[in-house]
Amino acid sequence: MTDSMKSTQNQDAGRVVKIGCASGFWGDTNTAAFQLVNQAQIDYLVFDYLSEVTMSIMARAKLKDPTLGYAHDFVKNVMAPLLKKIADKKIKVVSNAGGVNPLSCRDALVQLIDAAGLNLKVAVVLGDDLMDRQDALRAAGTTEMFSGQAMPDKIVSMNAYLGAVAIRDALDAGADIIITGRVVDSAVVIGPLMHEFKWGVNDYDHLAQAALAGHVIECGAQCNGGNFTDWDTVPGYDNMGFPIAEVSADGSFIIAKPEGTGGLISTATIGEQIVYEINDPQSYLLPDVIADFSHVHVEQVGENRVKVSGARGRAPTSQYKVSTTYMDGYRLLVSFVIAGIDAKRKAERVANAILTKCERVLAEKGVQGFTEKHIEYLGTESTYGPHGRHADTREVVLKIAVTHPIQQACAFLASEIAQASTGMAPGLAGIMGGRPKVSPVVKLFSFLVDKDQCKVETDLNGVRTVIDVPTGVKHVPLAPITAGEVADLSKAGALITVPLIKVAYVRSGDKGNASNLGVLARKPEYLPIIRASLNTETVRAYMAHVLDGANSDVFCFELPGLNAMNFFLTNALGGGGMASLRIDPQGKALGQQLLDMPVQIPADLLK
Repeated sequence: MTDSMKSTQNQDAGRVVKIGCASGFWGDTNTAAFQLVNQAQIDYLVFDYLSEVTMSIMARAKLKDPTLGYAHDFVKNVMAPLLKKIADKKIKVVSNAGGVNPLSCRDALVQLIDAAGLNLKVAVVLGDDLMDRQDALRAAGTTEMFSGQAMPDKIVSMNAYLGAVAIRDALDAGADIIITGRVVDSAVVIGPLMHEFKWGVNDYDHLAQAALAGHVIECGAQCNGGNFTDWDTVPGYDNMGFPIAEVSADGSFIIAKPEGTGGLISTATIGEQIVYEINDPQSYLLPDVIADFSHVHVEQVGENRVKVSGARGRAPTSQYKVSTTYMDGYRLLVSFVIAGIDAKRKAERVANAILTKCERVLAEKGVQGFTEKHIEYLGTESTYGPHGRHADTREVVLKIAVTHPIQQACAFLASEIAQASTGMAPGLAGIMGGRPKVSPVVKLFSFLVDKDQCKVETDLNGVRTVIDVPTGVKHVPLAPITAGEVADLSKAGALITVPLIKVAYVRSGDKGNASNLGVLARKPEYLPIIRASLNTETVRAYMAHVLDGANSDVFCFELPGLNAMNFFLTNALGGGGMASLRIDPQGKALGQQLLDMPVQIPADLLK
């Protein structure tokens, strides 16, 4: 180690870099940025706007107007009123608000900066958009990485998940604000930390901790008590505090929030977020590092302050994941209320009558029936499948969803809903949103591409710089962690049956058409008891109503550091995202269902 490197390391020893996250998705509250800028002392303000669905929406907007295709509210509603304060406080901003048109996002932002008379340098990260490569990739026989499906024709967007190196380099070059297109969510945190602490591309443990920090705060207030199992213990929903990661030079970090804001930061709220939307916790694959979260440790170090450490890293793979969205026909979703005695039975008859009539008329015109039909009776716990308890309700929201390759077929169904209010069962009211509108079905097609096939660049003041991205290595998964102790209930004393919520927290999320269910024991001694009731077979049986039969698999991964297990359910969301006809296409409520699963526990343990 050179003297200059030692000097830098010594200077960093006591430093803390504070990164606030003001957005977990496109549509998150615009008040978060105001809160973090005005009520806290932060070094970086980061935003995560993108999902597969968001990319397809932005791509369609750009087709209509070549100046669109980015998160316009980031520029107009968030940055415009805060630019002067951001400049005064020397806060740097990193955002993937660029979507499919980061240069237009940059141009709109620069206009505001110039009009305000500020001197802020804006850089753009480019290279994720592969739309101009689709013909070559199709000709090369590219197939979907999970299903083996051939590449579709009507592609809307095609973007590689880039990493953090370009963000680091743009900061090194003096950028104050960085706009990206598609990057992995945590890259907006990893890049600033690489820049601040001079972590190299081979500092895998540091990069893994940075990735973990990004993973924890990337969903905004969700780590600060949002979506928490014990929701009734969380104060101040009306003024939820957004997260600040206070990161030290060793990579460990503390999650905090602005003083005087609502929310709750505890080992449980942070633990839930760590297990959110992951698959194998030993191999969280990112462009910059393969992170191992299995032995992560969380510690309450103050009121609403939790320290997180213990992530480990390995060399990243040689490929980027590419997220492609494509159009596959049309869909219609309609919901309305049916009230009164025998509400569910009336709803069943009305739904069947509407669909039967429409398909009969379509057949008379020589048109095929609907390709998919999905009916839910909300209020009867139909989403719980066989575990529902309230089928006798006197008020039902009937939800009908269909797909069809022809737009007019869906439009015909939309025109026939109102007739049911006068020509079918009594008590129909409140067609939600008025006459339903037909929308395209957008599906996800994922594949891998070698990193050297993507030309990653930064654009700063019109100067393009090609970024040297490490090529990576072949991925070799670690051997699964052996399951821990399973309690022998046959040797226990008196047993009682309780819902899982009595002994565990659960957080669920989506990965395309898959869902994960992270289960964290409320106390370490509960975990062997939980394992006696929860395993891949019992979870598969309990959640069978959401699984696609034999096409679904259930996997279980251990996280000893958190006294947790992560169940990963494939083909569990009816296609996921905008392809799903379900009321819960992203699996947000599946964890709530699992919390009702009965588990056996010694009676004296709960005392």
